[in-house]
Amino acid sequence: MKKNTVILLSLMVLMLTSCGTTNVAYFQNSDNVNYDASSFLYDARIMPKDELTISVVTTTPDASLPFNLLLQNAYQNGRSLSSGTGTLMPYLVDNQGFINFPIIGKLKVGGLTKSEAELLILDKIRPYMSDTENPVVTVRMSSYSVSVLGEVSRPGSFLVSREKITILEALAQAGDLTIYGVRDRVKLIREDATGKKTIYKLDLTDANIVNSPYYYLQQNDVVYVEPNNVKAQNSKVGQVTTLSFSATSILISLASLLYNILK
Repeated sequence: MKKNTVILLSLMVLMLTSCGTTNVAYFQNSDNVNYDASSFLYDARIMPKDELTISVVTTTPDASLPFNLLLQNAYQNGRSLSSGTGTLMPYLVDNQGFINFPIIGKLKVGGLTKSEAELLILDKIRPYMSDTENPVVTVRMSSYSVSVLGEVSRPGSFLVSREKITILEALAQAGDLTIYGVRDRVKLIREDATGKKTIYKLDLTDANIVNSPYYYLQQNDVVYVEPNNVKAQNSKVGQVTTLSFSATSILISLASLLYNILK
């Protein structure tokens, strides 16, 4: 009996370990990749529902005052939006990509990079300044975040203060993939400016990932790491074992009750 039990357990271990193996190394073909396609600097583009902080600085404080909407004791994502004499009010980009900017009115900033938005605002406010003024406009995306789920050590949503993050940096924020994570089929869920959702599959074992248009994550991207077959099988075995123990306990209790009644 004991010998049969050992054989059965050995077969179960072999079945589980043979159900799937994981290539844990990233960039396995790094010596055979042309990196010329990755030689560019990424700039995030403003999307609907982004929150922007916009500051205008001039040599004469009164000249920029109408363009800086201030709130007292305002915080965004745990960070003070301080601007000299007060705190800046964030602007919410609407579904059509517009913000309502002081004096100017509605401005279409959706689809622009931070630098392009700064140039647009600068061009719009110049007529309200004296010729001697040289205003400086700064635009920041205060709600830039990505989420990482699945087989990672610390799943969650992460604020991106630099307005630029790669999929590898996002996974590093989440503590990297666990040993059970499928590295050649990581899913990226992305929503575009029209609200359309698309799921892309990324292979982290392929060094060509650095040339991928999805290497840099956009705001509100969701990264999902699937469990491999070993983890899935272990989960099934755990559920079956729990159910078996529960059923066995119920049967033993019923048998004991019947025995006490009928003896």
